Formats: sequence, structure tokens, C-alpha cells
Amino acid sequence: MIRLNLTAAPEWLELAPGLRLQVAPLTTALMVSARADAALEALPEDASQEELALVMAKSVARRAVLDWEGVGDAMGTIVHVSPDGIDALLEIWPVFEAFQTQYVARGLLLDAEKNASAPSPTGPSAGATTIARPAKDAAPTAQPD
Repeated sequence: MIRLNLTAAPEWLELAPGLRLQVAPLTTALMVSARADAALEALPEDASQEELALVMAKSVARRAVLDWEGVGDAMGTIVHVSPDGIDALLEIWPVFEAFQTQYVARGLLLDAEKNASAPSPTGPSAGATTIARPAKDAAPTAQPD
């Protein structure tokens, strides 16, 4: 069953002890915007899946993270949310993994629950290819008893 979040309220994720991110709901608009990020377009054609995953996670996070707690600079001074700060935060492996698991993966799990193949836009067999030879003659009609 799909559970709809009709409130669309931000939520807090605890990614590590003392580190919390307030994130916007993972919506279609957010994902479409993230997929259109210039950083993804700038990746070389032969980029690895790992490179793609990191760039996509950063793109999603820059759009989703509204606030955070427990993030400071090298001197311990509180750092406010910024695109560069989000990118730096996701360079920390455990934080990246937690963000992927707690935020991004939820959307991917929902996507995986759909049918194995999408219906064809003009019917279930519209995209099928013919593999049988056409019949030479029409089959005879069955006679009733």
C-alpha cells in the first residue's frame, strides 16, 4: 500500500550522533529538479555508478536540506546550511550512506514496488514484435453438435 503524506511537512533525519538534517519531502518536483542539475550534465559519459550516485545525492541534498544541527567548521563554530556545506557534508562517507538510506532510498523503494514492466501507452501488446509467420489461410469455423 502506498501511504500518502498529504501534509508535505519537513522532517528531521538523524544521520549520526549529534547530526540532524531537516529535509523537505522527497517529491517528484524535487527529483526532477535534481536530475536537471548542471553537475550531472558535466559528468563524463564514462563516469562510474559511484560518481553518479555521489553527484546525484549532492544534487538532491542541495534541494532538500532546509536546516541542520551538529555541523561546525574546523574551529567548532556553527556552520549555516549552504550548497558548499551540503556538498562537504556528503563527502563524509557515513553521512553520505545515512542520507542515501534514510532519504533517497525511500523514494527508490517505492519506485521498485511498481510492476516489473510499464504498460505500453497504446495497449499491452503495442510494443511487441511479431515472431510468428502469418497464417496462410483462415482457420475453419467449428461446427456445433
